[in-house]
Amino acid sequence: MSTHRVFQLKLHPLTGDSEWVVIEDNEESFAQNFHKPFLATTSYLDMLNDSARNAAFRQAIQKTITKPCHVLDIGAGTGLLSMMAARAMGDEGRVTACESYLPMVKLMKKVLRLNGMEGRVKIINKRSDELQVGLDIPLRAHVLVSEILDSELLGEGLIPTLQHAHDNLLVENALTVPYRATIHGQLVESTFLWKLHDFHNNEATISDGIRLTPPGLGSVLTVKHQQYAMHVDPIQEEITLLSEPFKIFEFDFWKRPESYGETELCVKATNDGRVHVVISWWVLQLDQEGTIYYSTAPRWISSPTTTSPVGWCDHWKQCVWFVPGSGISILKGEEIHLLATHNETSFSYNFDTRVPASEILNHKCMTGDFQLVLPPERAAIYADKEWRLSMLKAVQSMGKDRLLCLVVDDSVVLPLLVAKLSEASIMSLFPGLRERGLQYLQAVAHANGLSHSCIEVLEKSVQQLNMHDIHQKKVDLLIAEPFYVGHDGMLPWQNLRFWRDRTTLNDILSEDALIIPSKGILRACAMSLPDLWRSRCCLSNIEGFDHSVVNATLGACGHLPELEEGPCLPFFVWQCGEFDVLSETFDVMEFDFSKQICECHGKSQVRFTKRGVCHGFVLWIDWVMDLQNSNVISTGPDRKYWKQGVKLLGTPKTVGPQSSRSVQPCSAVVEACFSPLKEELKIILDFL
Repeated sequence: MSTHRVFQLKLHPLTGDSEWVVIEDNEESFAQNFHKPFLATTSYLDMLNDSARNAAFRQAIQKTITKPCHVLDIGAGTGLLSMMAARAMGDEGRVTACESYLPMVKLMKKVLRLNGMEGRVKIINKRSDELQVGLDIPLRAHVLVSEILDSELLGEGLIPTLQHAHDNLLVENALTVPYRATIHGQLVESTFLWKLHDFHNNEATISDGIRLTPPGLGSVLTVKHQQYAMHVDPIQEEITLLSEPFKIFEFDFWKRPESYGETELCVKATNDGRVHVVISWWVLQLDQEGTIYYSTAPRWISSPTTTSPVGWCDHWKQCVWFVPGSGISILKGEEIHLLATHNETSFSYNFDTRVPASEILNHKCMTGDFQLVLPPERAAIYADKEWRLSMLKAVQSMGKDRLLCLVVDDSVVLPLLVAKLSEASIMSLFPGLRERGLQYLQAVAHANGLSHSCIEVLEKSVQQLNMHDIHQKKVDLLIAEPFYVGHDGMLPWQNLRFWRDRTTLNDILSEDALIIPSKGILRACAMSLPDLWRSRCCLSNIEGFDHSVVNATLGACGHLPELEEGPCLPFFVWQCGEFDVLSETFDVMEFDFSKQICECHGKSQVRFTKRGVCHGFVLWIDWVMDLQNSNVISTGPDRKYWKQGVKLLGTPKTVGPQSSRSVQPCSAVVEACFSPLKEELKIILDFL
């Protein structure tokens, strides 16, 4: 008998190589692939720890399902909503749980077994649009329960899923939980959010001799025109609200939705300012009568409809839509016309704009259709004065006698800077950007006073590179930011791929080759992170159903058994709800890039400088960009454009500075071991 299998792409963080991991629908495969926190970086754990969400769905399901019937749960996950539906019907009725992702199906089976629900819920490992009445399910369902919502609402395929369900899987006038969702928005001014997208105008203030978006090529380097999920509460103090909240769209789950919709809004300004962003959120009405609600609104929005306060959670955020260019100037009392549209998976906004035509032209790419699209944080880094100055100093520190420079990462800044400031031959690898890197350099070279041929792009991996490729010359400057496409969501030390690359290329480096960055410093501080810690706690009883069997796979950290420890995970710490720094920043260990990659060990004792509850330690890498240790690029928690690694404690500890009456720990020892073979950094914590 054939088994179901899925292929999951796994990226080797230190080499950049990818491989397909085969997961089969049998216990042996499950044991092999699930002994580690396989799904730790997904939102499942955070979602299941969202008590407001769980309670709202439980109340709505109990209220909606009042008699035995056929219930269909699409995107069933661990089976929580399916079990709620089965419980609401007693011993009768039928529940079909549809889940397409095989690893979650494996977990769901374990959860159902643990809760004695194996015989009450039928699992189907398919996409819902592959289900057929008469083949997979005997009859159409009377009730649909589903939670396939992302921060934007539509991104997980809500519209096509509902369309297919109403057309093929549900009876006429079927009941649904949720019942309705409403999208709301607000116009705001925010310098921080503006810097995340308007690269061209922000770069105009930088004077390092190069232009990544030269005049006439304003959008050759850009961010994708889409909504971005982001917690906006942490930046509330620097946001100016320019309108009252307004309703944009309404989606009824109980009827077939349209694939496309548009609405014209006339929004009155409540303040003078410049509209940089449309912030949006959704409010979920879970029952038909309108008594049970859940909202993703920012905290400054008070909603009388929300059933219970929604605490911080990471799985649903607000969304931001960047207004092109430097935004739209508006005066209090003025009206601005907004056209909102949606397709099957996303929203977009267009203004009846009064932006000068010259500014619009400046944001149209005049290099054909080519645009190099970067994440917003990377665009903001590239237009940051302090960061660009550090890169300039790094290149200036190499001296004039370097003959061959090799840029090993995906930086588009460094090839241009080196070409502008030195006589060296320059080669770039662009391991992630590949031909897009070459196209970009060709587009901007002339405007930067460079020939198209002054930077050679090698279409080979680090492992394939040899002396023939570099024209029998030894590399005497190896340089990187480091930045690798696709690493933005990873742990900071996974950029030690640069060290691995430097080691692989050792045979083609000259004896006195200059390596930039020269070293990396692993730094840390103790922090209070109550919201993040709660969201990463071990699961036990969720609305009456035991979920303890999923903790290891989902990477739970809080309330772990004494001998177990959770994974270190990447977060923008500034977006992690409430937090407080409890110690000074301290060095844990250094990585010396002048040497080949090797195992490293570091150990530091840190004293707490503030009394509070320590939930864990935040770790990051500072990159030393010269040999004198004077040019250091920090990626710590006070830098909002980088993610840090967070190591949460199994049990939070009350800590404080040393005093004669102190009984709580006043210091801790942080030990770190880096293993290039195991591709991991192990963190060991001990309180004194």
